[in-house]
Amino acid sequence: MGCGHKDDKASLASSQIVSFSHQPHQPPSTPASKEVWKKGGRMFSVLLAVHLALLACTLVSSGAFEKIAVHDYDVFFLLTVMMLTVIIWIIFYLAGTSRCPDAILCKDSHAGPVWLRGGLILFAIFSLVMDVFKIGYYSSFYSCLSAIKIIYPIVQAIFVVVQTYFLWISAKDCVHVHLNVTRCGLMLTLTTNLAVWMSAVTDESVHKAHSKLKKNVTEEIFRWLLKVGMRSSSAEECNCNSQICQIFKNGYFWLYPFNIEYSLFASAMVYVMWKNVGRFIDHHSHHIHHLKFRLFRRTFFVGIVLGLIILVSGLGVLILYEVQVNSSAESSKKSQALTMYYIFNIVCLGLMSLVCIGGSVIYRFDKRDMDRHKNPTRTLDVALLMGAALGQYAISYYSIVAIVASTPRDAISALNLTYALLMIAQHTFQNIFIIEGLHRQPPKEDHKHDSHQKDLYGLTFVNINAVSLRVPDSGSTLAPSAASGTEAIHPSDLVRSLTAPKKMNWRRKFLREISMFLLLSNIILWIMPAFGARPQFDNDTELNFYGDSMWPAIVDICLPFGIFYRMHAVASLLEVYIMS
Repeated sequence: MGCGHKDDKASLASSQIVSFSHQPHQPPSTPASKEVWKKGGRMFSVLLAVHLALLACTLVSSGAFEKIAVHDYDVFFLLTVMMLTVIIWIIFYLAGTSRCPDAILCKDSHAGPVWLRGGLILFAIFSLVMDVFKIGYYSSFYSCLSAIKIIYPIVQAIFVVVQTYFLWISAKDCVHVHLNVTRCGLMLTLTTNLAVWMSAVTDESVHKAHSKLKKNVTEEIFRWLLKVGMRSSSAEECNCNSQICQIFKNGYFWLYPFNIEYSLFASAMVYVMWKNVGRFIDHHSHHIHHLKFRLFRRTFFVGIVLGLIILVSGLGVLILYEVQVNSSAESSKKSQALTMYYIFNIVCLGLMSLVCIGGSVIYRFDKRDMDRHKNPTRTLDVALLMGAALGQYAISYYSIVAIVASTPRDAISALNLTYALLMIAQHTFQNIFIIEGLHRQPPKEDHKHDSHQKDLYGLTFVNINAVSLRVPDSGSTLAPSAASGTEAIHPSDLVRSLTAPKKMNWRRKFLREISMFLLLSNIILWIMPAFGARPQFDNDTELNFYGDSMWPAIVDICLPFGIFYRMHAVASLLEVYIMS
């Protein structure tokens, strides 16, 4: 596989292996010329990703803005080629690059934690089910479709399996051979996931908008939505009339949120791998956080119970909302559904905001040090939290302007305004809480005694009588300790400290309760918009204020980021919970 030829950075790594054994506390120095080419190699892979992303974005979106739309099989063909190329590179990496001598000198313990990879596998399973539904749907009328429509979900299923396996075993790798090929391969993988995400978001958003706006839009926009939603110029010839066809069609649309989250999760993990290419890690300063997930230990159960109440209540509200909005044409039923939705979200967002403020106050009394070590995973988490929140910020501010400027103002408008304001506040306070929690070092074990007592804790075998012999009756400590002016130890205190169980600090308990409550609350706030509850299209205030073309465009662009924010917040809160 060409392991004998290494990049400049890789040859530098092999020449500095000896320095790791002799100087473990200092990372190897890198010459300026090598560091310049490291940035140059990164820049080349970034430019490749940018061009591919722009091409994919152009093909996916051109049907929405051009009279002559790009055919759907053009988009499917590009995505299929990109996925096949990524599959070939992943096989090359697993069979060649990763097996080269000195290929992986170290691993990033922060990258790809087990709960993130577990979530990736969960979303991958649902994505595979979605591909099965797609294959069944397109096979129902294959005679009038292009073959690429059936080939695409098959290739996507293979891509999901190969990529999931690759990320499960290689997410922590810091590669030091084939640097430029690896960087370009990882960027191609990231771009492919984003292109699949853009295609899924476009298809899913248009489908939702088509079902919500078909009674309100003009005839021209309705035809455009129909064309883009069907993604076929032969929609009339390929009607889905059979019952099994309808099941497949509705099934894969309901599974789109899982596929969207899978693409974003995979993109985040691939980006961290790209940042770690050619990276050296000093293991003595790189803290390793071992997974100690004890859900039902050292907790008051308050956060779990309240979070489950919010989760179950939200599922009930979602079901009632969907039934009343979609099955009834009466305006009174629609108003009741919107009122119920807004009241639930106002209560939920208000509680979450108060809890986040309380958590930030507790951090003021937290004695844990700030973790200032380089951590690409944490840097990406913070950037994604801040960036994804912008989508919900945009929708909320657009809603505030529309509500304040519109007349007349009724109870639903007041609820909508409160909902928009609380959405902004909750995102802000939650980001502050999560970011501060991610930058805290893991808690150290509590020690109630002085440093001279810690030396006695290191005894492998403690004989109480022997310990009492070392402590004179006068109450003074051993001669060296007395000379240093330390405090005396009483034998009974020492024995109590050796046998007493370790207790968790009250601040850590409250932080765990807060993290668990926020985690469960974010899950329901992800489920509701991801599976159909979108009052932005059911409340006519913004639609009448901005028009039939501008408001759907705002929601379709910004809402996917808001949905992703919730799931990414769940992953970050789980890490905060474990580190607390």
